[in-house]
Amino acid sequence: MSARTTTPWPLVALFTAGYLAAYLLPTTVGRLDAGLPLSATQAGAIGSALLLSSATAGFLLASRVDRLGPRGLARTGLLLAAAGYGTAALTSAVPLVITGAIVGGFGSGTATTVAATGIAGQRDPHRTTTLGLLGVSALAGTLYLTIPHLGPAHGLPLAAIACTALLVLPLTGRLPAHTPATRTLRTTTPLPHPRSGVVLAAAMLFWSLAQNSLWGVSGRIGLTQAGLTEVTVGVVFAVALGAGLLGVIGAGALGPRLGLALPIGAGTALIAGCIALSAAASDLSSFATGEIAWNTLYPVVLSYVIGLAASLDPRGRWAVLVGSASSLGTACGPLAGSLLSTRAGFPAMGVILAFGLLLVTVPMTAVALRPRRGTPQEHPVVEIPLEAVPAQRTAYDTAGPRQAATAATPGSGTG
Repeated sequence: MSARTTTPWPLVALFTAGYLAAYLLPTTVGRLDAGLPLSATQAGAIGSALLLSSATAGFLLASRVDRLGPRGLARTGLLLAAAGYGTAALTSAVPLVITGAIVGGFGSGTATTVAATGIAGQRDPHRTTTLGLLGVSALAGTLYLTIPHLGPAHGLPLAAIACTALLVLPLTGRLPAHTPATRTLRTTTPLPHPRSGVVLAAAMLFWSLAQNSLWGVSGRIGLTQAGLTEVTVGVVFAVALGAGLLGVIGAGALGPRLGLALPIGAGTALIAGCIALSAAASDLSSFATGEIAWNTLYPVVLSYVIGLAASLDPRGRWAVLVGSASSLGTACGPLAGSLLSTRAGFPAMGVILAFGLLLVTVPMTAVALRPRRGTPQEHPVVEIPLEAVPAQRTAYDTAGPRQAATAATPGSGTG
């Protein structure tokens, strides 16, 4: 009985360290823009490169965790994160900052991959990932409120990520050096449910891209269209971050009670409405309502989406691949949002993104409704906030506390 209730804290800590970079990406990008000779677009491109590097690690390592061993792989990822982000934090040479961000991103993705694989194999993955998302959301929120008081240096968010990786490193000693023999024998087992997995991964890429397209320009919407001050926009994002925590708690409370299809389908439809509302906001009330509701719903839906991926393969490979696809969407979202808003305007952009989300909901819900026979173990819910997370939503012009994706991550900070 104790085995069913014991919390795997090393996985929770690894989850937190792996996703922190995505959650802090808005302030990281903003400080790169302000503190280095970079334009907003160039600073945002560095953030996108970080996320793309993280997603690449997930794609490359999704099926190799068993063979390489969780402990060694987790340590490698954390050391890469500490070295990469630490280098980027300590130098003002742009080429080194770019290299450090890419190396650190790969390290974050490696840590995330080990955490996702381990969580998918837990008897209660929803509880574990909810704790992980709570941890990264709370830590990111604390840093969002603390970093502005420590000075304008571009490296403060990067240093915080590097320090977190080093603090988590000792806990990797409690991870298994090698997987059990029964699992090692199945290392070459092909991915089960390939059609459902591919459909879900492709849908998740566009799901994240649509939401992060708006998140990337949310600051500009508040400042220019809603006519708010920078301070007010920052307060809205801070409240939205707290709402994201409530969303995480809500996801934990609901668990598998509603199944998978209803939370994914209905939740994404509600998120689409929030996106349209935020994009058309013309005052504080509409802007705050859209952003806060968005951040509240995002982690709830995300937990069920990644839980669906986990149910397709108890070894966690689809969970990692779907999470990596989400990271790709998160990385590409700000560029798509900038292009759409420039050519169509914010309200029209919101309508386009909302309609796209509704279209993506159809295949995602269909996968959730499809029987998944032949899977040795089914997991009701598990979450990888990516981008976020809040995960995370990136922005080229971010100011003030913001939740990245969600995880992880809507506004993502959900994501």
